This record gives sequence, C-alpha cells and structure tokens, in this order.
Amino acid sequence: MARKGRHPKGGRVTPKGTRPAGFEPRRRDDGWVTEPDPWPDVDLFVDLREALQDEEPLRLLTLASSVLTLYDPRERPPFGPRDEDPELSREVFLDSMINVDRVETSGLLAAVAVLTDDEVERHRIGQVLLGRPHRLPTWLAHLDKAEVHRTAVMTDVFGDGENVLVDVRLPTGHELTAVAYVDHNLGTVVKDAFVIPVGVDGLRAQMRTELSDPQLSLDDLPPADARARLDEAIDHGATMFPPFETDTWPACRPLVEWMVRRLPEGGRGYERPEWSQAARAELIERFLASSFAAGFDDDQRDLADTLVWFGCDYGPGDPLRWSPVAVEIVLADWIPRKIVAPVEHLAKAPSVLRAFIAFAHAERAMPPDLTAETLAAVDEWEDDYQATIRTSRPQGVDAILAAMGVPGTDEAWLGADDEGEDEDEDEDEWFASDLEERVGGPEALDTLDDAPLPDEPFDWAAVPGDLTERVGEVLAMCDRCCDDLFDVEHRTAVRRVLARVARDGGDALRRRGRADTAAAALCWAVAKANGSLSPRSGGLTQKALVAHLGVQGSPSSRAATLLEAAGFPRVSPYAVRLGSPAYLVAAERRRIIDQRGRFS
Repeated sequence: MARKGRHPKGGRVTPKGTRPAGFEPRRRDDGWVTEPDPWPDVDLFVDLREALQDEEPLRLLTLASSVLTLYDPRERPPFGPRDEDPELSREVFLDSMINVDRVETSGLLAAVAVLTDDEVERHRIGQVLLGRPHRLPTWLAHLDKAEVHRTAVMTDVFGDGENVLVDVRLPTGHELTAVAYVDHNLGTVVKDAFVIPVGVDGLRAQMRTELSDPQLSLDDLPPADARARLDEAIDHGATMFPPFETDTWPACRPLVEWMVRRLPEGGRGYERPEWSQAARAELIERFLASSFAAGFDDDQRDLADTLVWFGCDYGPGDPLRWSPVAVEIVLADWIPRKIVAPVEHLAKAPSVLRAFIAFAHAERAMPPDLTAETLAAVDEWEDDYQATIRTSRPQGVDAILAAMGVPGTDEAWLGADDEGEDEDEDEDEWFASDLEERVGGPEALDTLDDAPLPDEPFDWAAVPGDLTERVGEVLAMCDRCCDDLFDVEHRTAVRRVLARVARDGGDALRRRGRADTAAAALCWAVAKANGSLSPRSGGLTQKALVAHLGVQGSPSSRAATLLEAAGFPRVSPYAVRLGSPAYLVAAERRRIIDQRGRFS
C-alpha cells in the first residue's frame, strides 16, 4: 500500500496510486483537474487552489511558510520526546506533495523551493517540477530575482522594542514588506512578525496618523544592519520556551527569513550597554543622594541596588530606561521570582521603584506625561505584587523549571518543608485580617452574603447644598463610566461612596480640582476594591478606565484624598479597603466568602 502523509490541517493527503476505484481524471491544458476529483474538499488543496488564483503572491507564500514551520525542528519542545514521528516528518510531507501530481502541489512545491534554505531539497523539487506541465503564476517563476527595495526601523521613545522592516520587490512589480517586532525587555527576540503586500512607503502612508505621534519614529536602517539585527533576534527567539506565538508568528518565519537572506551580510547587530561595577555604584549613590530618595531606610536603599541590577543585567541593559512594560515585568514576575527576602522587605519595592522612575526620567529628560504613564503602571501592578510576595511560590531555578512545565516542580515547592509552616501561619493571619478589613470586621465577615447590590438612586439627602452642582457633575460622569465599563452594581457602589464623601468629606470636594479627576478617582477606587481591574488576565486596566473619562496619570492620590476625608479605612495605590459590604458587588463578596472558608 502506498505511504501516506499528513497535510498541515491534520487530515491526510493520499499520494498517486491510491485513487478511488474507477476514477479517471481529466486534465485541462493548464493543469487543473476537472471533476470527478478525489480531493475536492481537502482543506490544503482548497487553500492552494484559491492562493494560486490570487493575483497577489502573499497568500501562497504565507501558506508555504506555514507548512515549512510545521516541520521546523525549532518548533519541537525542548523536553519532549527526541524521536520524531516518521509520519509527521517534513520529508514524508514533501513526498506526499511530489507524489500527488496536481497544479496545487506544483504551486506549493515551487514556493517551498524558493523559501527553503536546504539546497538538496531545492534541487529535488526543481527536478520534479521540470517534468510537470502545470501553468503556474508568472511571479512564482521570478521569486529568485526579488530584490530588497528598502529597510527601516520603527521605534518609540520608551525603547521597549522596535519594528524592523524589510521591503522586497519582485520583477513583476509586486511588493512585500516584512514587519518584525523585536522585544528588548525579553532579551532582544522577535516576539511577533507579519508580511504585508505593500512597501515601506505604502505602510508609511497607511500609518500617517500613528507616525504623527512624537513618541514614534520611522527611520531608514542600513540593509546589512537590518539583517544582523533580525538574524540575531530570530535566533534568540527560537530558543525561548515556551515560544512566542501569534496569529502570524512563527508561521511566517520561513518567509521572513527568505526576505532577510536577500540582505547583505556584515552589518552591526544589537550592542548591549556594558555597566561596570564602578558605574553601577556611582549611579546608585547619585540616586540615593538625590531628593527622590530622601528618607529612605536600609531596606529601600538595598532595593535601589536591586533595581539597578535588573536594569543593567536584564532587558535591554539600561538601568535608566523605565517604561510601563518594564514596570510590569519587574513587579509581576522578576522580583517575586528572583529576590528571596522577607515580605516586609519586598513590600517596599514599589515605593523605591516610583522614586527611581522619577529620578531616571529626570536624568533622561523624558516628557512629564510619559513619566506619569510609567508611574501609573506601578499603581496598576502593585496590588498583584503585594499579594504575590505573600504567597508560596517557586523561585530561582525552581521557577524556571515550573515555567517549562517540568512535572512536580510546583508541588515540590508548595509542599515544602518544616520552616515554611510558620510562614504559612503568618500568611493565613495576614489574609484573614485583610478579609475582615475589606468588609468591616470579623462579624461582618461571618455574616457576609452575596446578594446583588440593587439598582439604587443617588442619595441627594446626604449632599450639602453648596455641593449640589459639583456632586451632580461628578455623579453624571461616574454613572456614564459605570454604564459603559461596568454594571448596575458598580454604579450603585460608586453612588454610595460619592454620597458618603459628600456627607463626611465635603471639604475635599470643595477644594479646587477637576470633576473628571474626582470621577476617575471614585470609579477607580470602587473597581480596585472589587477586583474589577485585571491587567494580568487581559481585562479592564487602570489606564483604560481613566482614559474613558479623559484623564491621564494615576487616580490613586486623588482617591486617597477623597476617601480618607470621608473616613474610609485604607487607600493606597495597591489596595483600596472600603470597610463595608455596602460597597462590594456580589461577585467580590462571593470571592471573599470562598476565601473565608480557608481561615474558619
């Protein structure tokens, strides 16, 4: 029986010699097989047929690139079985395409022959195609004559990464541009890439609005430097585990690599800054001597050294370059995973980070709005950070193994040792105390229910007469925000908080200040108290919330002023405790009830 191979979408492609009984194909002069057709609905053939009929090359090239990616050894997990399934090998797949003599397979083979860097494979496919009568698109025969028209780089002022662009033109006039995003925070790796059927000039025209932003720039890049950068970043990215995957990457990697191979060699790649121990020490001393670090204790001074270590040895290697993304990495992952220290010590890291960001941005003369955006990211992530450092978690090598999915790593860490028992008791005590603070004490915690908050009108009786106009303005903005971003329960909770602020902390509303910042502060506080901001899971972020109200920067300071004036128990950038179930939506009270069982 003839050997069978798999096509990329999981079905099977049956080679010549296993046609259904009685099938007699009829072939037109152009190679297309007329009905009856034994493979009319095979996904791969349908896609190939449509790609060959498309006037643009990109569809077929993308399909061929995806096929090559499926059989790329770089896609194998490092801890998976080393023996390859022979039915899933690239050789078997190409055998299947060679044995099925159709115009669709000829088109795919011709594209693979161009994209592959395997000379033996290219020669073999060329010999097969010489013996086939199929009429293929003109551009397909001229791919080897494609030339690079332009290379460019798109950067932003934060320097988290850059888009490297390679513009290739075919003799037929078709133009393709590869856009590869190189992420510096994660080790200068290609994190995403795609190819579009326009040149750099066309892309510039399409992005006219985006490129008018002073934070972005699009500049020419020497072709050899573009090749050196992309070769390096693609190689580094291929070693990452788990790998980066998007809708287009790494499926388009063979196509991008073919375009990159058309660039000259000998360019300069990425050059990482080198910070000597003396230079690091001088930077730390300069920071600690500045007004930004006034009043720091020993823990905070030590954490300043930790942040400089992160800045020099991780990411792009610049300790003065801080962006919202860098903040997320250091708080959501790096410090909790890397730094082994008491909770009391680690809890001070966000305050040091805020001071160091302000210092670094002043040194680099960053625009104030970007500094505000970066400081807001500290507020965004501090709640998760403070919770994480109070939990048992794998650290160091154990964290790396857990991320790689090595069996038993998490269990071994969490089931740790005798000395961890006292820490667990401390953590339980902290969590139980925090639950009580959130709802107003142990009795309120014991009797807590999860009935939804009602659709309740605003209590105007609590508002002093001289505040009616200001409260009405703030209320309208809060209602609109809750209607657009949250629900009726959040709207009721915000109305109740605003009424209490007006009644018990009216002086904070009488002070000069914009109504929209007050509305943003109150909506943020209620959302924070209810766990309704979830940047980690891709939900609503603080930035999106305040932007909806037309406000920039962090709302935490204004929230603290308003809520503390009204006697609410605790407000900080990472934790808002409103002290009563009256301000908590049903879902949050349900979570608290579930957590309550752990300490009963």
